[in-house]
Amino acid sequence: MPGKHVVRFEPVGIEIEVGEEQTVLRAAAEQGIMLMHGCKEGQCSSCKSFLLEGDDVELDRYSTFALPDFEREEGFTLLCRAHVYEDVTIELLNYDEDMIRSGLPIQEAVAEVVSKDPVTHDMRRLVLRLPGNAEFKFFPGQYVDIAIPGTNETRSFSMANTSARESGLLEFVIKVYPDGLFSQFLDTKLQAGDQLHVTGPFGVFTLRDAAKTPDAPIVFVGGGAGMAPILCLLRSMAERGISRPAVYYYGARRRHDLCFEAELSSLERALPDFRYVPALSEPGDGDWDGETGLITDVVARHRRDLTGTHAYVCGPPPMVEAAVPLLTRLGVPEKHVYFDKFTFTEETR
Repeated sequence: MPGKHVVRFEPVGIEIEVGEEQTVLRAAAEQGIMLMHGCKEGQCSSCKSFLLEGDDVELDRYSTFALPDFEREEGFTLLCRAHVYEDVTIELLNYDEDMIRSGLPIQEAVAEVVSKDPVTHDMRRLVLRLPGNAEFKFFPGQYVDIAIPGTNETRSFSMANTSARESGLLEFVIKVYPDGLFSQFLDTKLQAGDQLHVTGPFGVFTLRDAAKTPDAPIVFVGGGAGMAPILCLLRSMAERGISRPAVYYYGARRRHDLCFEAELSSLERALPDFRYVPALSEPGDGDWDGETGLITDVVARHRRDLTGTHAYVCGPPPMVEAAVPLLTRLGVPEKHVYFDKFTFTEETR
C-alpha cells in the first residue's frame, strides 16, 4: 500500500501529507492549499519550485521547456508532476501568501449537459447542470477538469459564470480544434441530457482585491477561449459593484471570431470605468473600423505607462508569452501580472 509523507512548504511554513500515488499539487489542492499552477501537465512551469530537503522525488512525464534537464539536476521540480517517497521541504518560488490558505477543497460531480451553442464558427458555449444536492464551490476565474467519456483523458476548461450556488450551472467557452479529443467529441457527439464527470476547482486566475491599492487599474488581455475566465472576472466585478478602472483588450483574427459583444457592451454600461477594445489581426476588406494588428501591438499603442496597474492575461501560449513581458516593460509590477496560458495537450517527456 502506498505510503504518505510530509511535505513542508517554505517560506510560508505550511505542511501537508502527500500520498505516493498523488502529485504534490493534487494533494495540496485536495486539502484546500492554493498553490500557483497552470496547466497541471508539466508544460507551463507555473508550479516550478525548489527542493530544499529530501531528494526521493519522481516526476511524471513533463516538457523540458517547463523544466530543462540542468534545472532538474540543480534541484528544481514541477509540483504538478512530482511524487514524493520521503519527507521533503520545498521552496515555493511563485506564490501569493494571502491566497495560499484560501483554497477550496477539490470536489467531484456528474453533471448533465443542458446545451452546447456556437458563439463563433469554432467556439462553443457549453452549459452543464450539477446534481441538485451538489455544492460545487469555485472562485471566479477558476477551472475544472472534464473527463472524456470512453477514455482515461481529461481536459481543463475555465468557468465563464461566477457561481453555481443558485443556478446549479457551469458555463464554458470551448474552442473546437480539428484534431481535439474533447472538442471534436463536444462538436460531433455530445448531446443535451448526456452526463460528464467534472473535478475541481483548480487555478489561481482569480481577481485580487488589492487591499493595499483598492483603486489600482486593471488591464485584461485575452484571445480565443481565453474569453471565458476574463468574462467571468468582469461579470464578478459587475455583481460585486467593483468600480476599478479596467480595459479589456481582446484579440481575434476576423470579425466572425468575435463573441459576447452585446454582453461586453452592457458591461461597459454596468461598469462605468470599463472599456472593451477588440482588435482583428486579419480584418480583410470588410467594414471593420476598430483596432487592427496583434493584440499586444494594440496594447502598446494605447498604453505607454502602466505603473501601478494589475494585469490579467489569458489565451493561447504565443499571445501570453508576448503579453507578459510587454506589460512588465510598460510598468506593471511582475507580481501583479496574472496569467492563464491555455496550453495544448501534446507530447511531453
